[in-house]
Amino acid sequence: MGRVIGIDLGTTNSVVAIMEAGEPAVVTNSEGGRITPSVVAISKTGERLVGTVAKRQAVTNPENTIYSVKRLIGRKFEDPEVQRDVSLMSYKIDRASNGDAQVMLGGRGYSPAEVSAMILQKLKADAEAYLGETVTEAVITVPAYFNDSQRQATKDAGKIAGLDVLRIINEPTAASLAYGLDKKGEEVIAVYDLGGGTFDISILELGEGTFQVKSTNGDTHLGGDDFDQRVIDHLVAEFKREQGID
Repeated sequence: MGRVIGIDLGTTNSVVAIMEAGEPAVVTNSEGGRITPSVVAISKTGERLVGTVAKRQAVTNPENTIYSVKRLIGRKFEDPEVQRDVSLMSYKIDRASNGDAQVMLGGRGYSPAEVSAMILQKLKADAEAYLGETVTEAVITVPAYFNDSQRQATKDAGKIAGLDVLRIINEPTAASLAYGLDKKGEEVIAVYDLGGGTFDISILELGEGTFQVKSTNGDTHLGGDDFDQRVIDHLVAEFKREQGID
């Protein structure tokens, strides 16, 4: 049996980890970093770029650079959340033949699961380079509020990437395990998750070493990116006020 990798497939960044001597260890990617931007692009020469290299060229190639695709996965095009993103994203979001949301990249449509699979393939390759062996199995975390369709689409992304997804774990549960909260007695725990693109809170009930998500809520359009945008808007307004130039 080969090694199983753990993947945090994030809205803004993703991370892959393995178990070494009973302890989790984050895998360093091919660029030398511990986090990989959840960004996919098709360059002007037709080359597919994933991660840091895709993020670096985003400013000069916005129409063919896909980011925050996690917001679209497992959703219909008519979903209000998708419609909100249609006006926000620099790339085109379209309706697939089955009514799902799809993104346009390099002149063709891709499902969010296919784009997510490209990110997973990158993480898989980095883990294989780190371990020196083939990796075929993974555990992937998802937000607690993900519905069955979104969870299945995440599993589909893993399959496309060549990974057998053994389990889909709720992100707040994974965070609680990382802090060793499963070793405590019966408790009710609040887990806040403030990421690059989303902010949510989950209430977990702990009993006999297992977690049960009792309630979850949040905002899929509130995170570090939004804070950055507010700062940019403020600076632009200040510049316009002082210089009279928009």
